[in-house]
Amino acid sequence: MIPVKSCLFAASVALTLMLSACGPGKDRLHADVSKTIQSPVTIHRYDLDLFRVDIARLQNELESLRPTYRFFLGTDLGDPGKLADMKSYLESPRNTGFHDAVASRYQHVSSLEKELTEAFRHYRYYFPHAASPRVYAYISGGDYDYPVQFADSVMLIGLDNYLGKDFKPYISDGLPFYRIMRMNEGDILPDCMKVLSTVTYPGQVPGNNLLEQMIEAGKRLYFVDAMIPAVPDRFKISYTQEQYDWIVKNEAHVWAAIIENRMLYTTDPKLIRTFISDGPFTAGFAKEAPPRLGEWLGWQIVRKFMENETSVTLDEMMKERDFQKILSASRFKPEK
Repeated sequence: MIPVKSCLFAASVALTLMLSACGPGKDRLHADVSKTIQSPVTIHRYDLDLFRVDIARLQNELESLRPTYRFFLGTDLGDPGKLADMKSYLESPRNTGFHDAVASRYQHVSSLEKELTEAFRHYRYYFPHAASPRVYAYISGGDYDYPVQFADSVMLIGLDNYLGKDFKPYISDGLPFYRIMRMNEGDILPDCMKVLSTVTYPGQVPGNNLLEQMIEAGKRLYFVDAMIPAVPDRFKISYTQEQYDWIVKNEAHVWAAIIENRMLYTTDPKLIRTFISDGPFTAGFAKEAPPRLGEWLGWQIVRKFMENETSVTLDEMMKERDFQKILSASRFKPEK
């Protein structure tokens, strides 16, 4: 298989971050996973090994890599067309530039491997019959919409999507600043867990009204909570520290605005997008207001629901389609 783009991290969390991550309904998430069997995660560095090949001996070099990277190199490596595609990929100034930046910033990924090991240990705790994915790093060449992918029990991390706000190609490619601000090392682990959520619960329709879409989005974030409970909330929802501080301070006011203006059960697509869609901020509020305020509120509703309904498992909650039941049982009422 030719590289995904052409055919298709963070340090261990310190105790202080564990404390800062605590919030409503999260006590039950700090599960004892010490007895959960999980082999240490190795991130297979296709991103580095592929760019070390001697292009003059391309077919032989790729054959030597095939046993380790069969997911990428499972096709006929003698095919002249595919070899030409690979040569073009490896010689592209764009791809080599991305590779050089990744090789410099992510020479070692042992911290991320430890974090993924712990996250998959949580995954096996909640889903004991599930297999942990095999993890590869690769150079996507700017596949910004899918920084982490999952296919055939394989997790693919495009490390070139996490080179920080000062990486100039992000700017020259026209990425909006609000997206660049979350393309950092600390965003890798939450992004991996978000993808794992969609793989574990694929095709769940979010619902027709604002409440249903809020809660469905909140479920996804609660899943991330369960996998990486020690990670600060702002990384899970992809907020800056300033955005996080704003919603914590103004959560009650946002909820009151939704209730008082009778928006909770609206099916107006434009209004729903205001609260659910991504962007630099949420229209109708202060410019300091982060995007996806509905996602945040849905998350807090689900947290309160799980805090109150201690007999409900993660799997049962994720499959629950009675959104009104979740809201009622949550008794959600943020303090002013």
